[in-house]
Amino acid sequence: MSDPTALIVGAGTGLSAALARRLRREGYRVALAARSIEKLESLTEEVDARAFRCDATKAQEVTALFAQVTAELGEPELVVYNASARVRGPLVELDPREVERALAVTAFGGFLVCQAAARRMVVRGRGVILLTGASASVKGYAQSAPFAMGKFALRGLAQSMARELSPLGIHVAHVVIDGGIRSATRATDPARPDSLLDPDSIAETYLQLARQPRDAWSWEIELRPWVERF
Repeated sequence: MSDPTALIVGAGTGLSAALARRLRREGYRVALAARSIEKLESLTEEVDARAFRCDATKAQEVTALFAQVTAELGEPELVVYNASARVRGPLVELDPREVERALAVTAFGGFLVCQAAARRMVVRGRGVILLTGASASVKGYAQSAPFAMGKFALRGLAQSMARELSPLGIHVAHVVIDGGIRSATRATDPARPDSLLDPDSIAETYLQLARQPRDAWSWEIELRPWVERF
């Protein structure tokens, strides 16, 4: 397929940026969605992408997002949900309103985006939906209950979707990123050069998932540095 469209929801300057660059080199038209798109200005210029303002926790905004992307770039063949929110602290001290917001961003927003993507992909009988997980998708850490709740829910969504949508031609996969991701503000310890995941390496794996032939689809894959304990 020539010049397919990819939509990354929850776009930022880390993994999403690496993925946008890799997909653009592969020939994708790239759409980036975030609540605040000002931070994406340099990236959109670099990769000739389009930025769309969207709060993924709002159903109407998600519906409008897909309509806008389709009108300007074409129907998304690849949709990546990369949004999440964290609230840390002792369980007895957590603010319920902050927890509700974290769950809405990490899990409910994923549902809304995946539902909107699936409605369009089912009609065409093809498409790829990738969801970004974390260590917290499979391990609930102390003083991090809201993040675990959200990521566990997102993983459950991915597994259920894969079983339902695979027979309809739609590839759904969940990526457990089990480790820290290298960034401008998170440098690798020289004493442990492989202790952080390179976002470019993660992006390469996302592209490989998008390319998988349908007779050998993965519904989940775990990524971690070889030095990471698991």
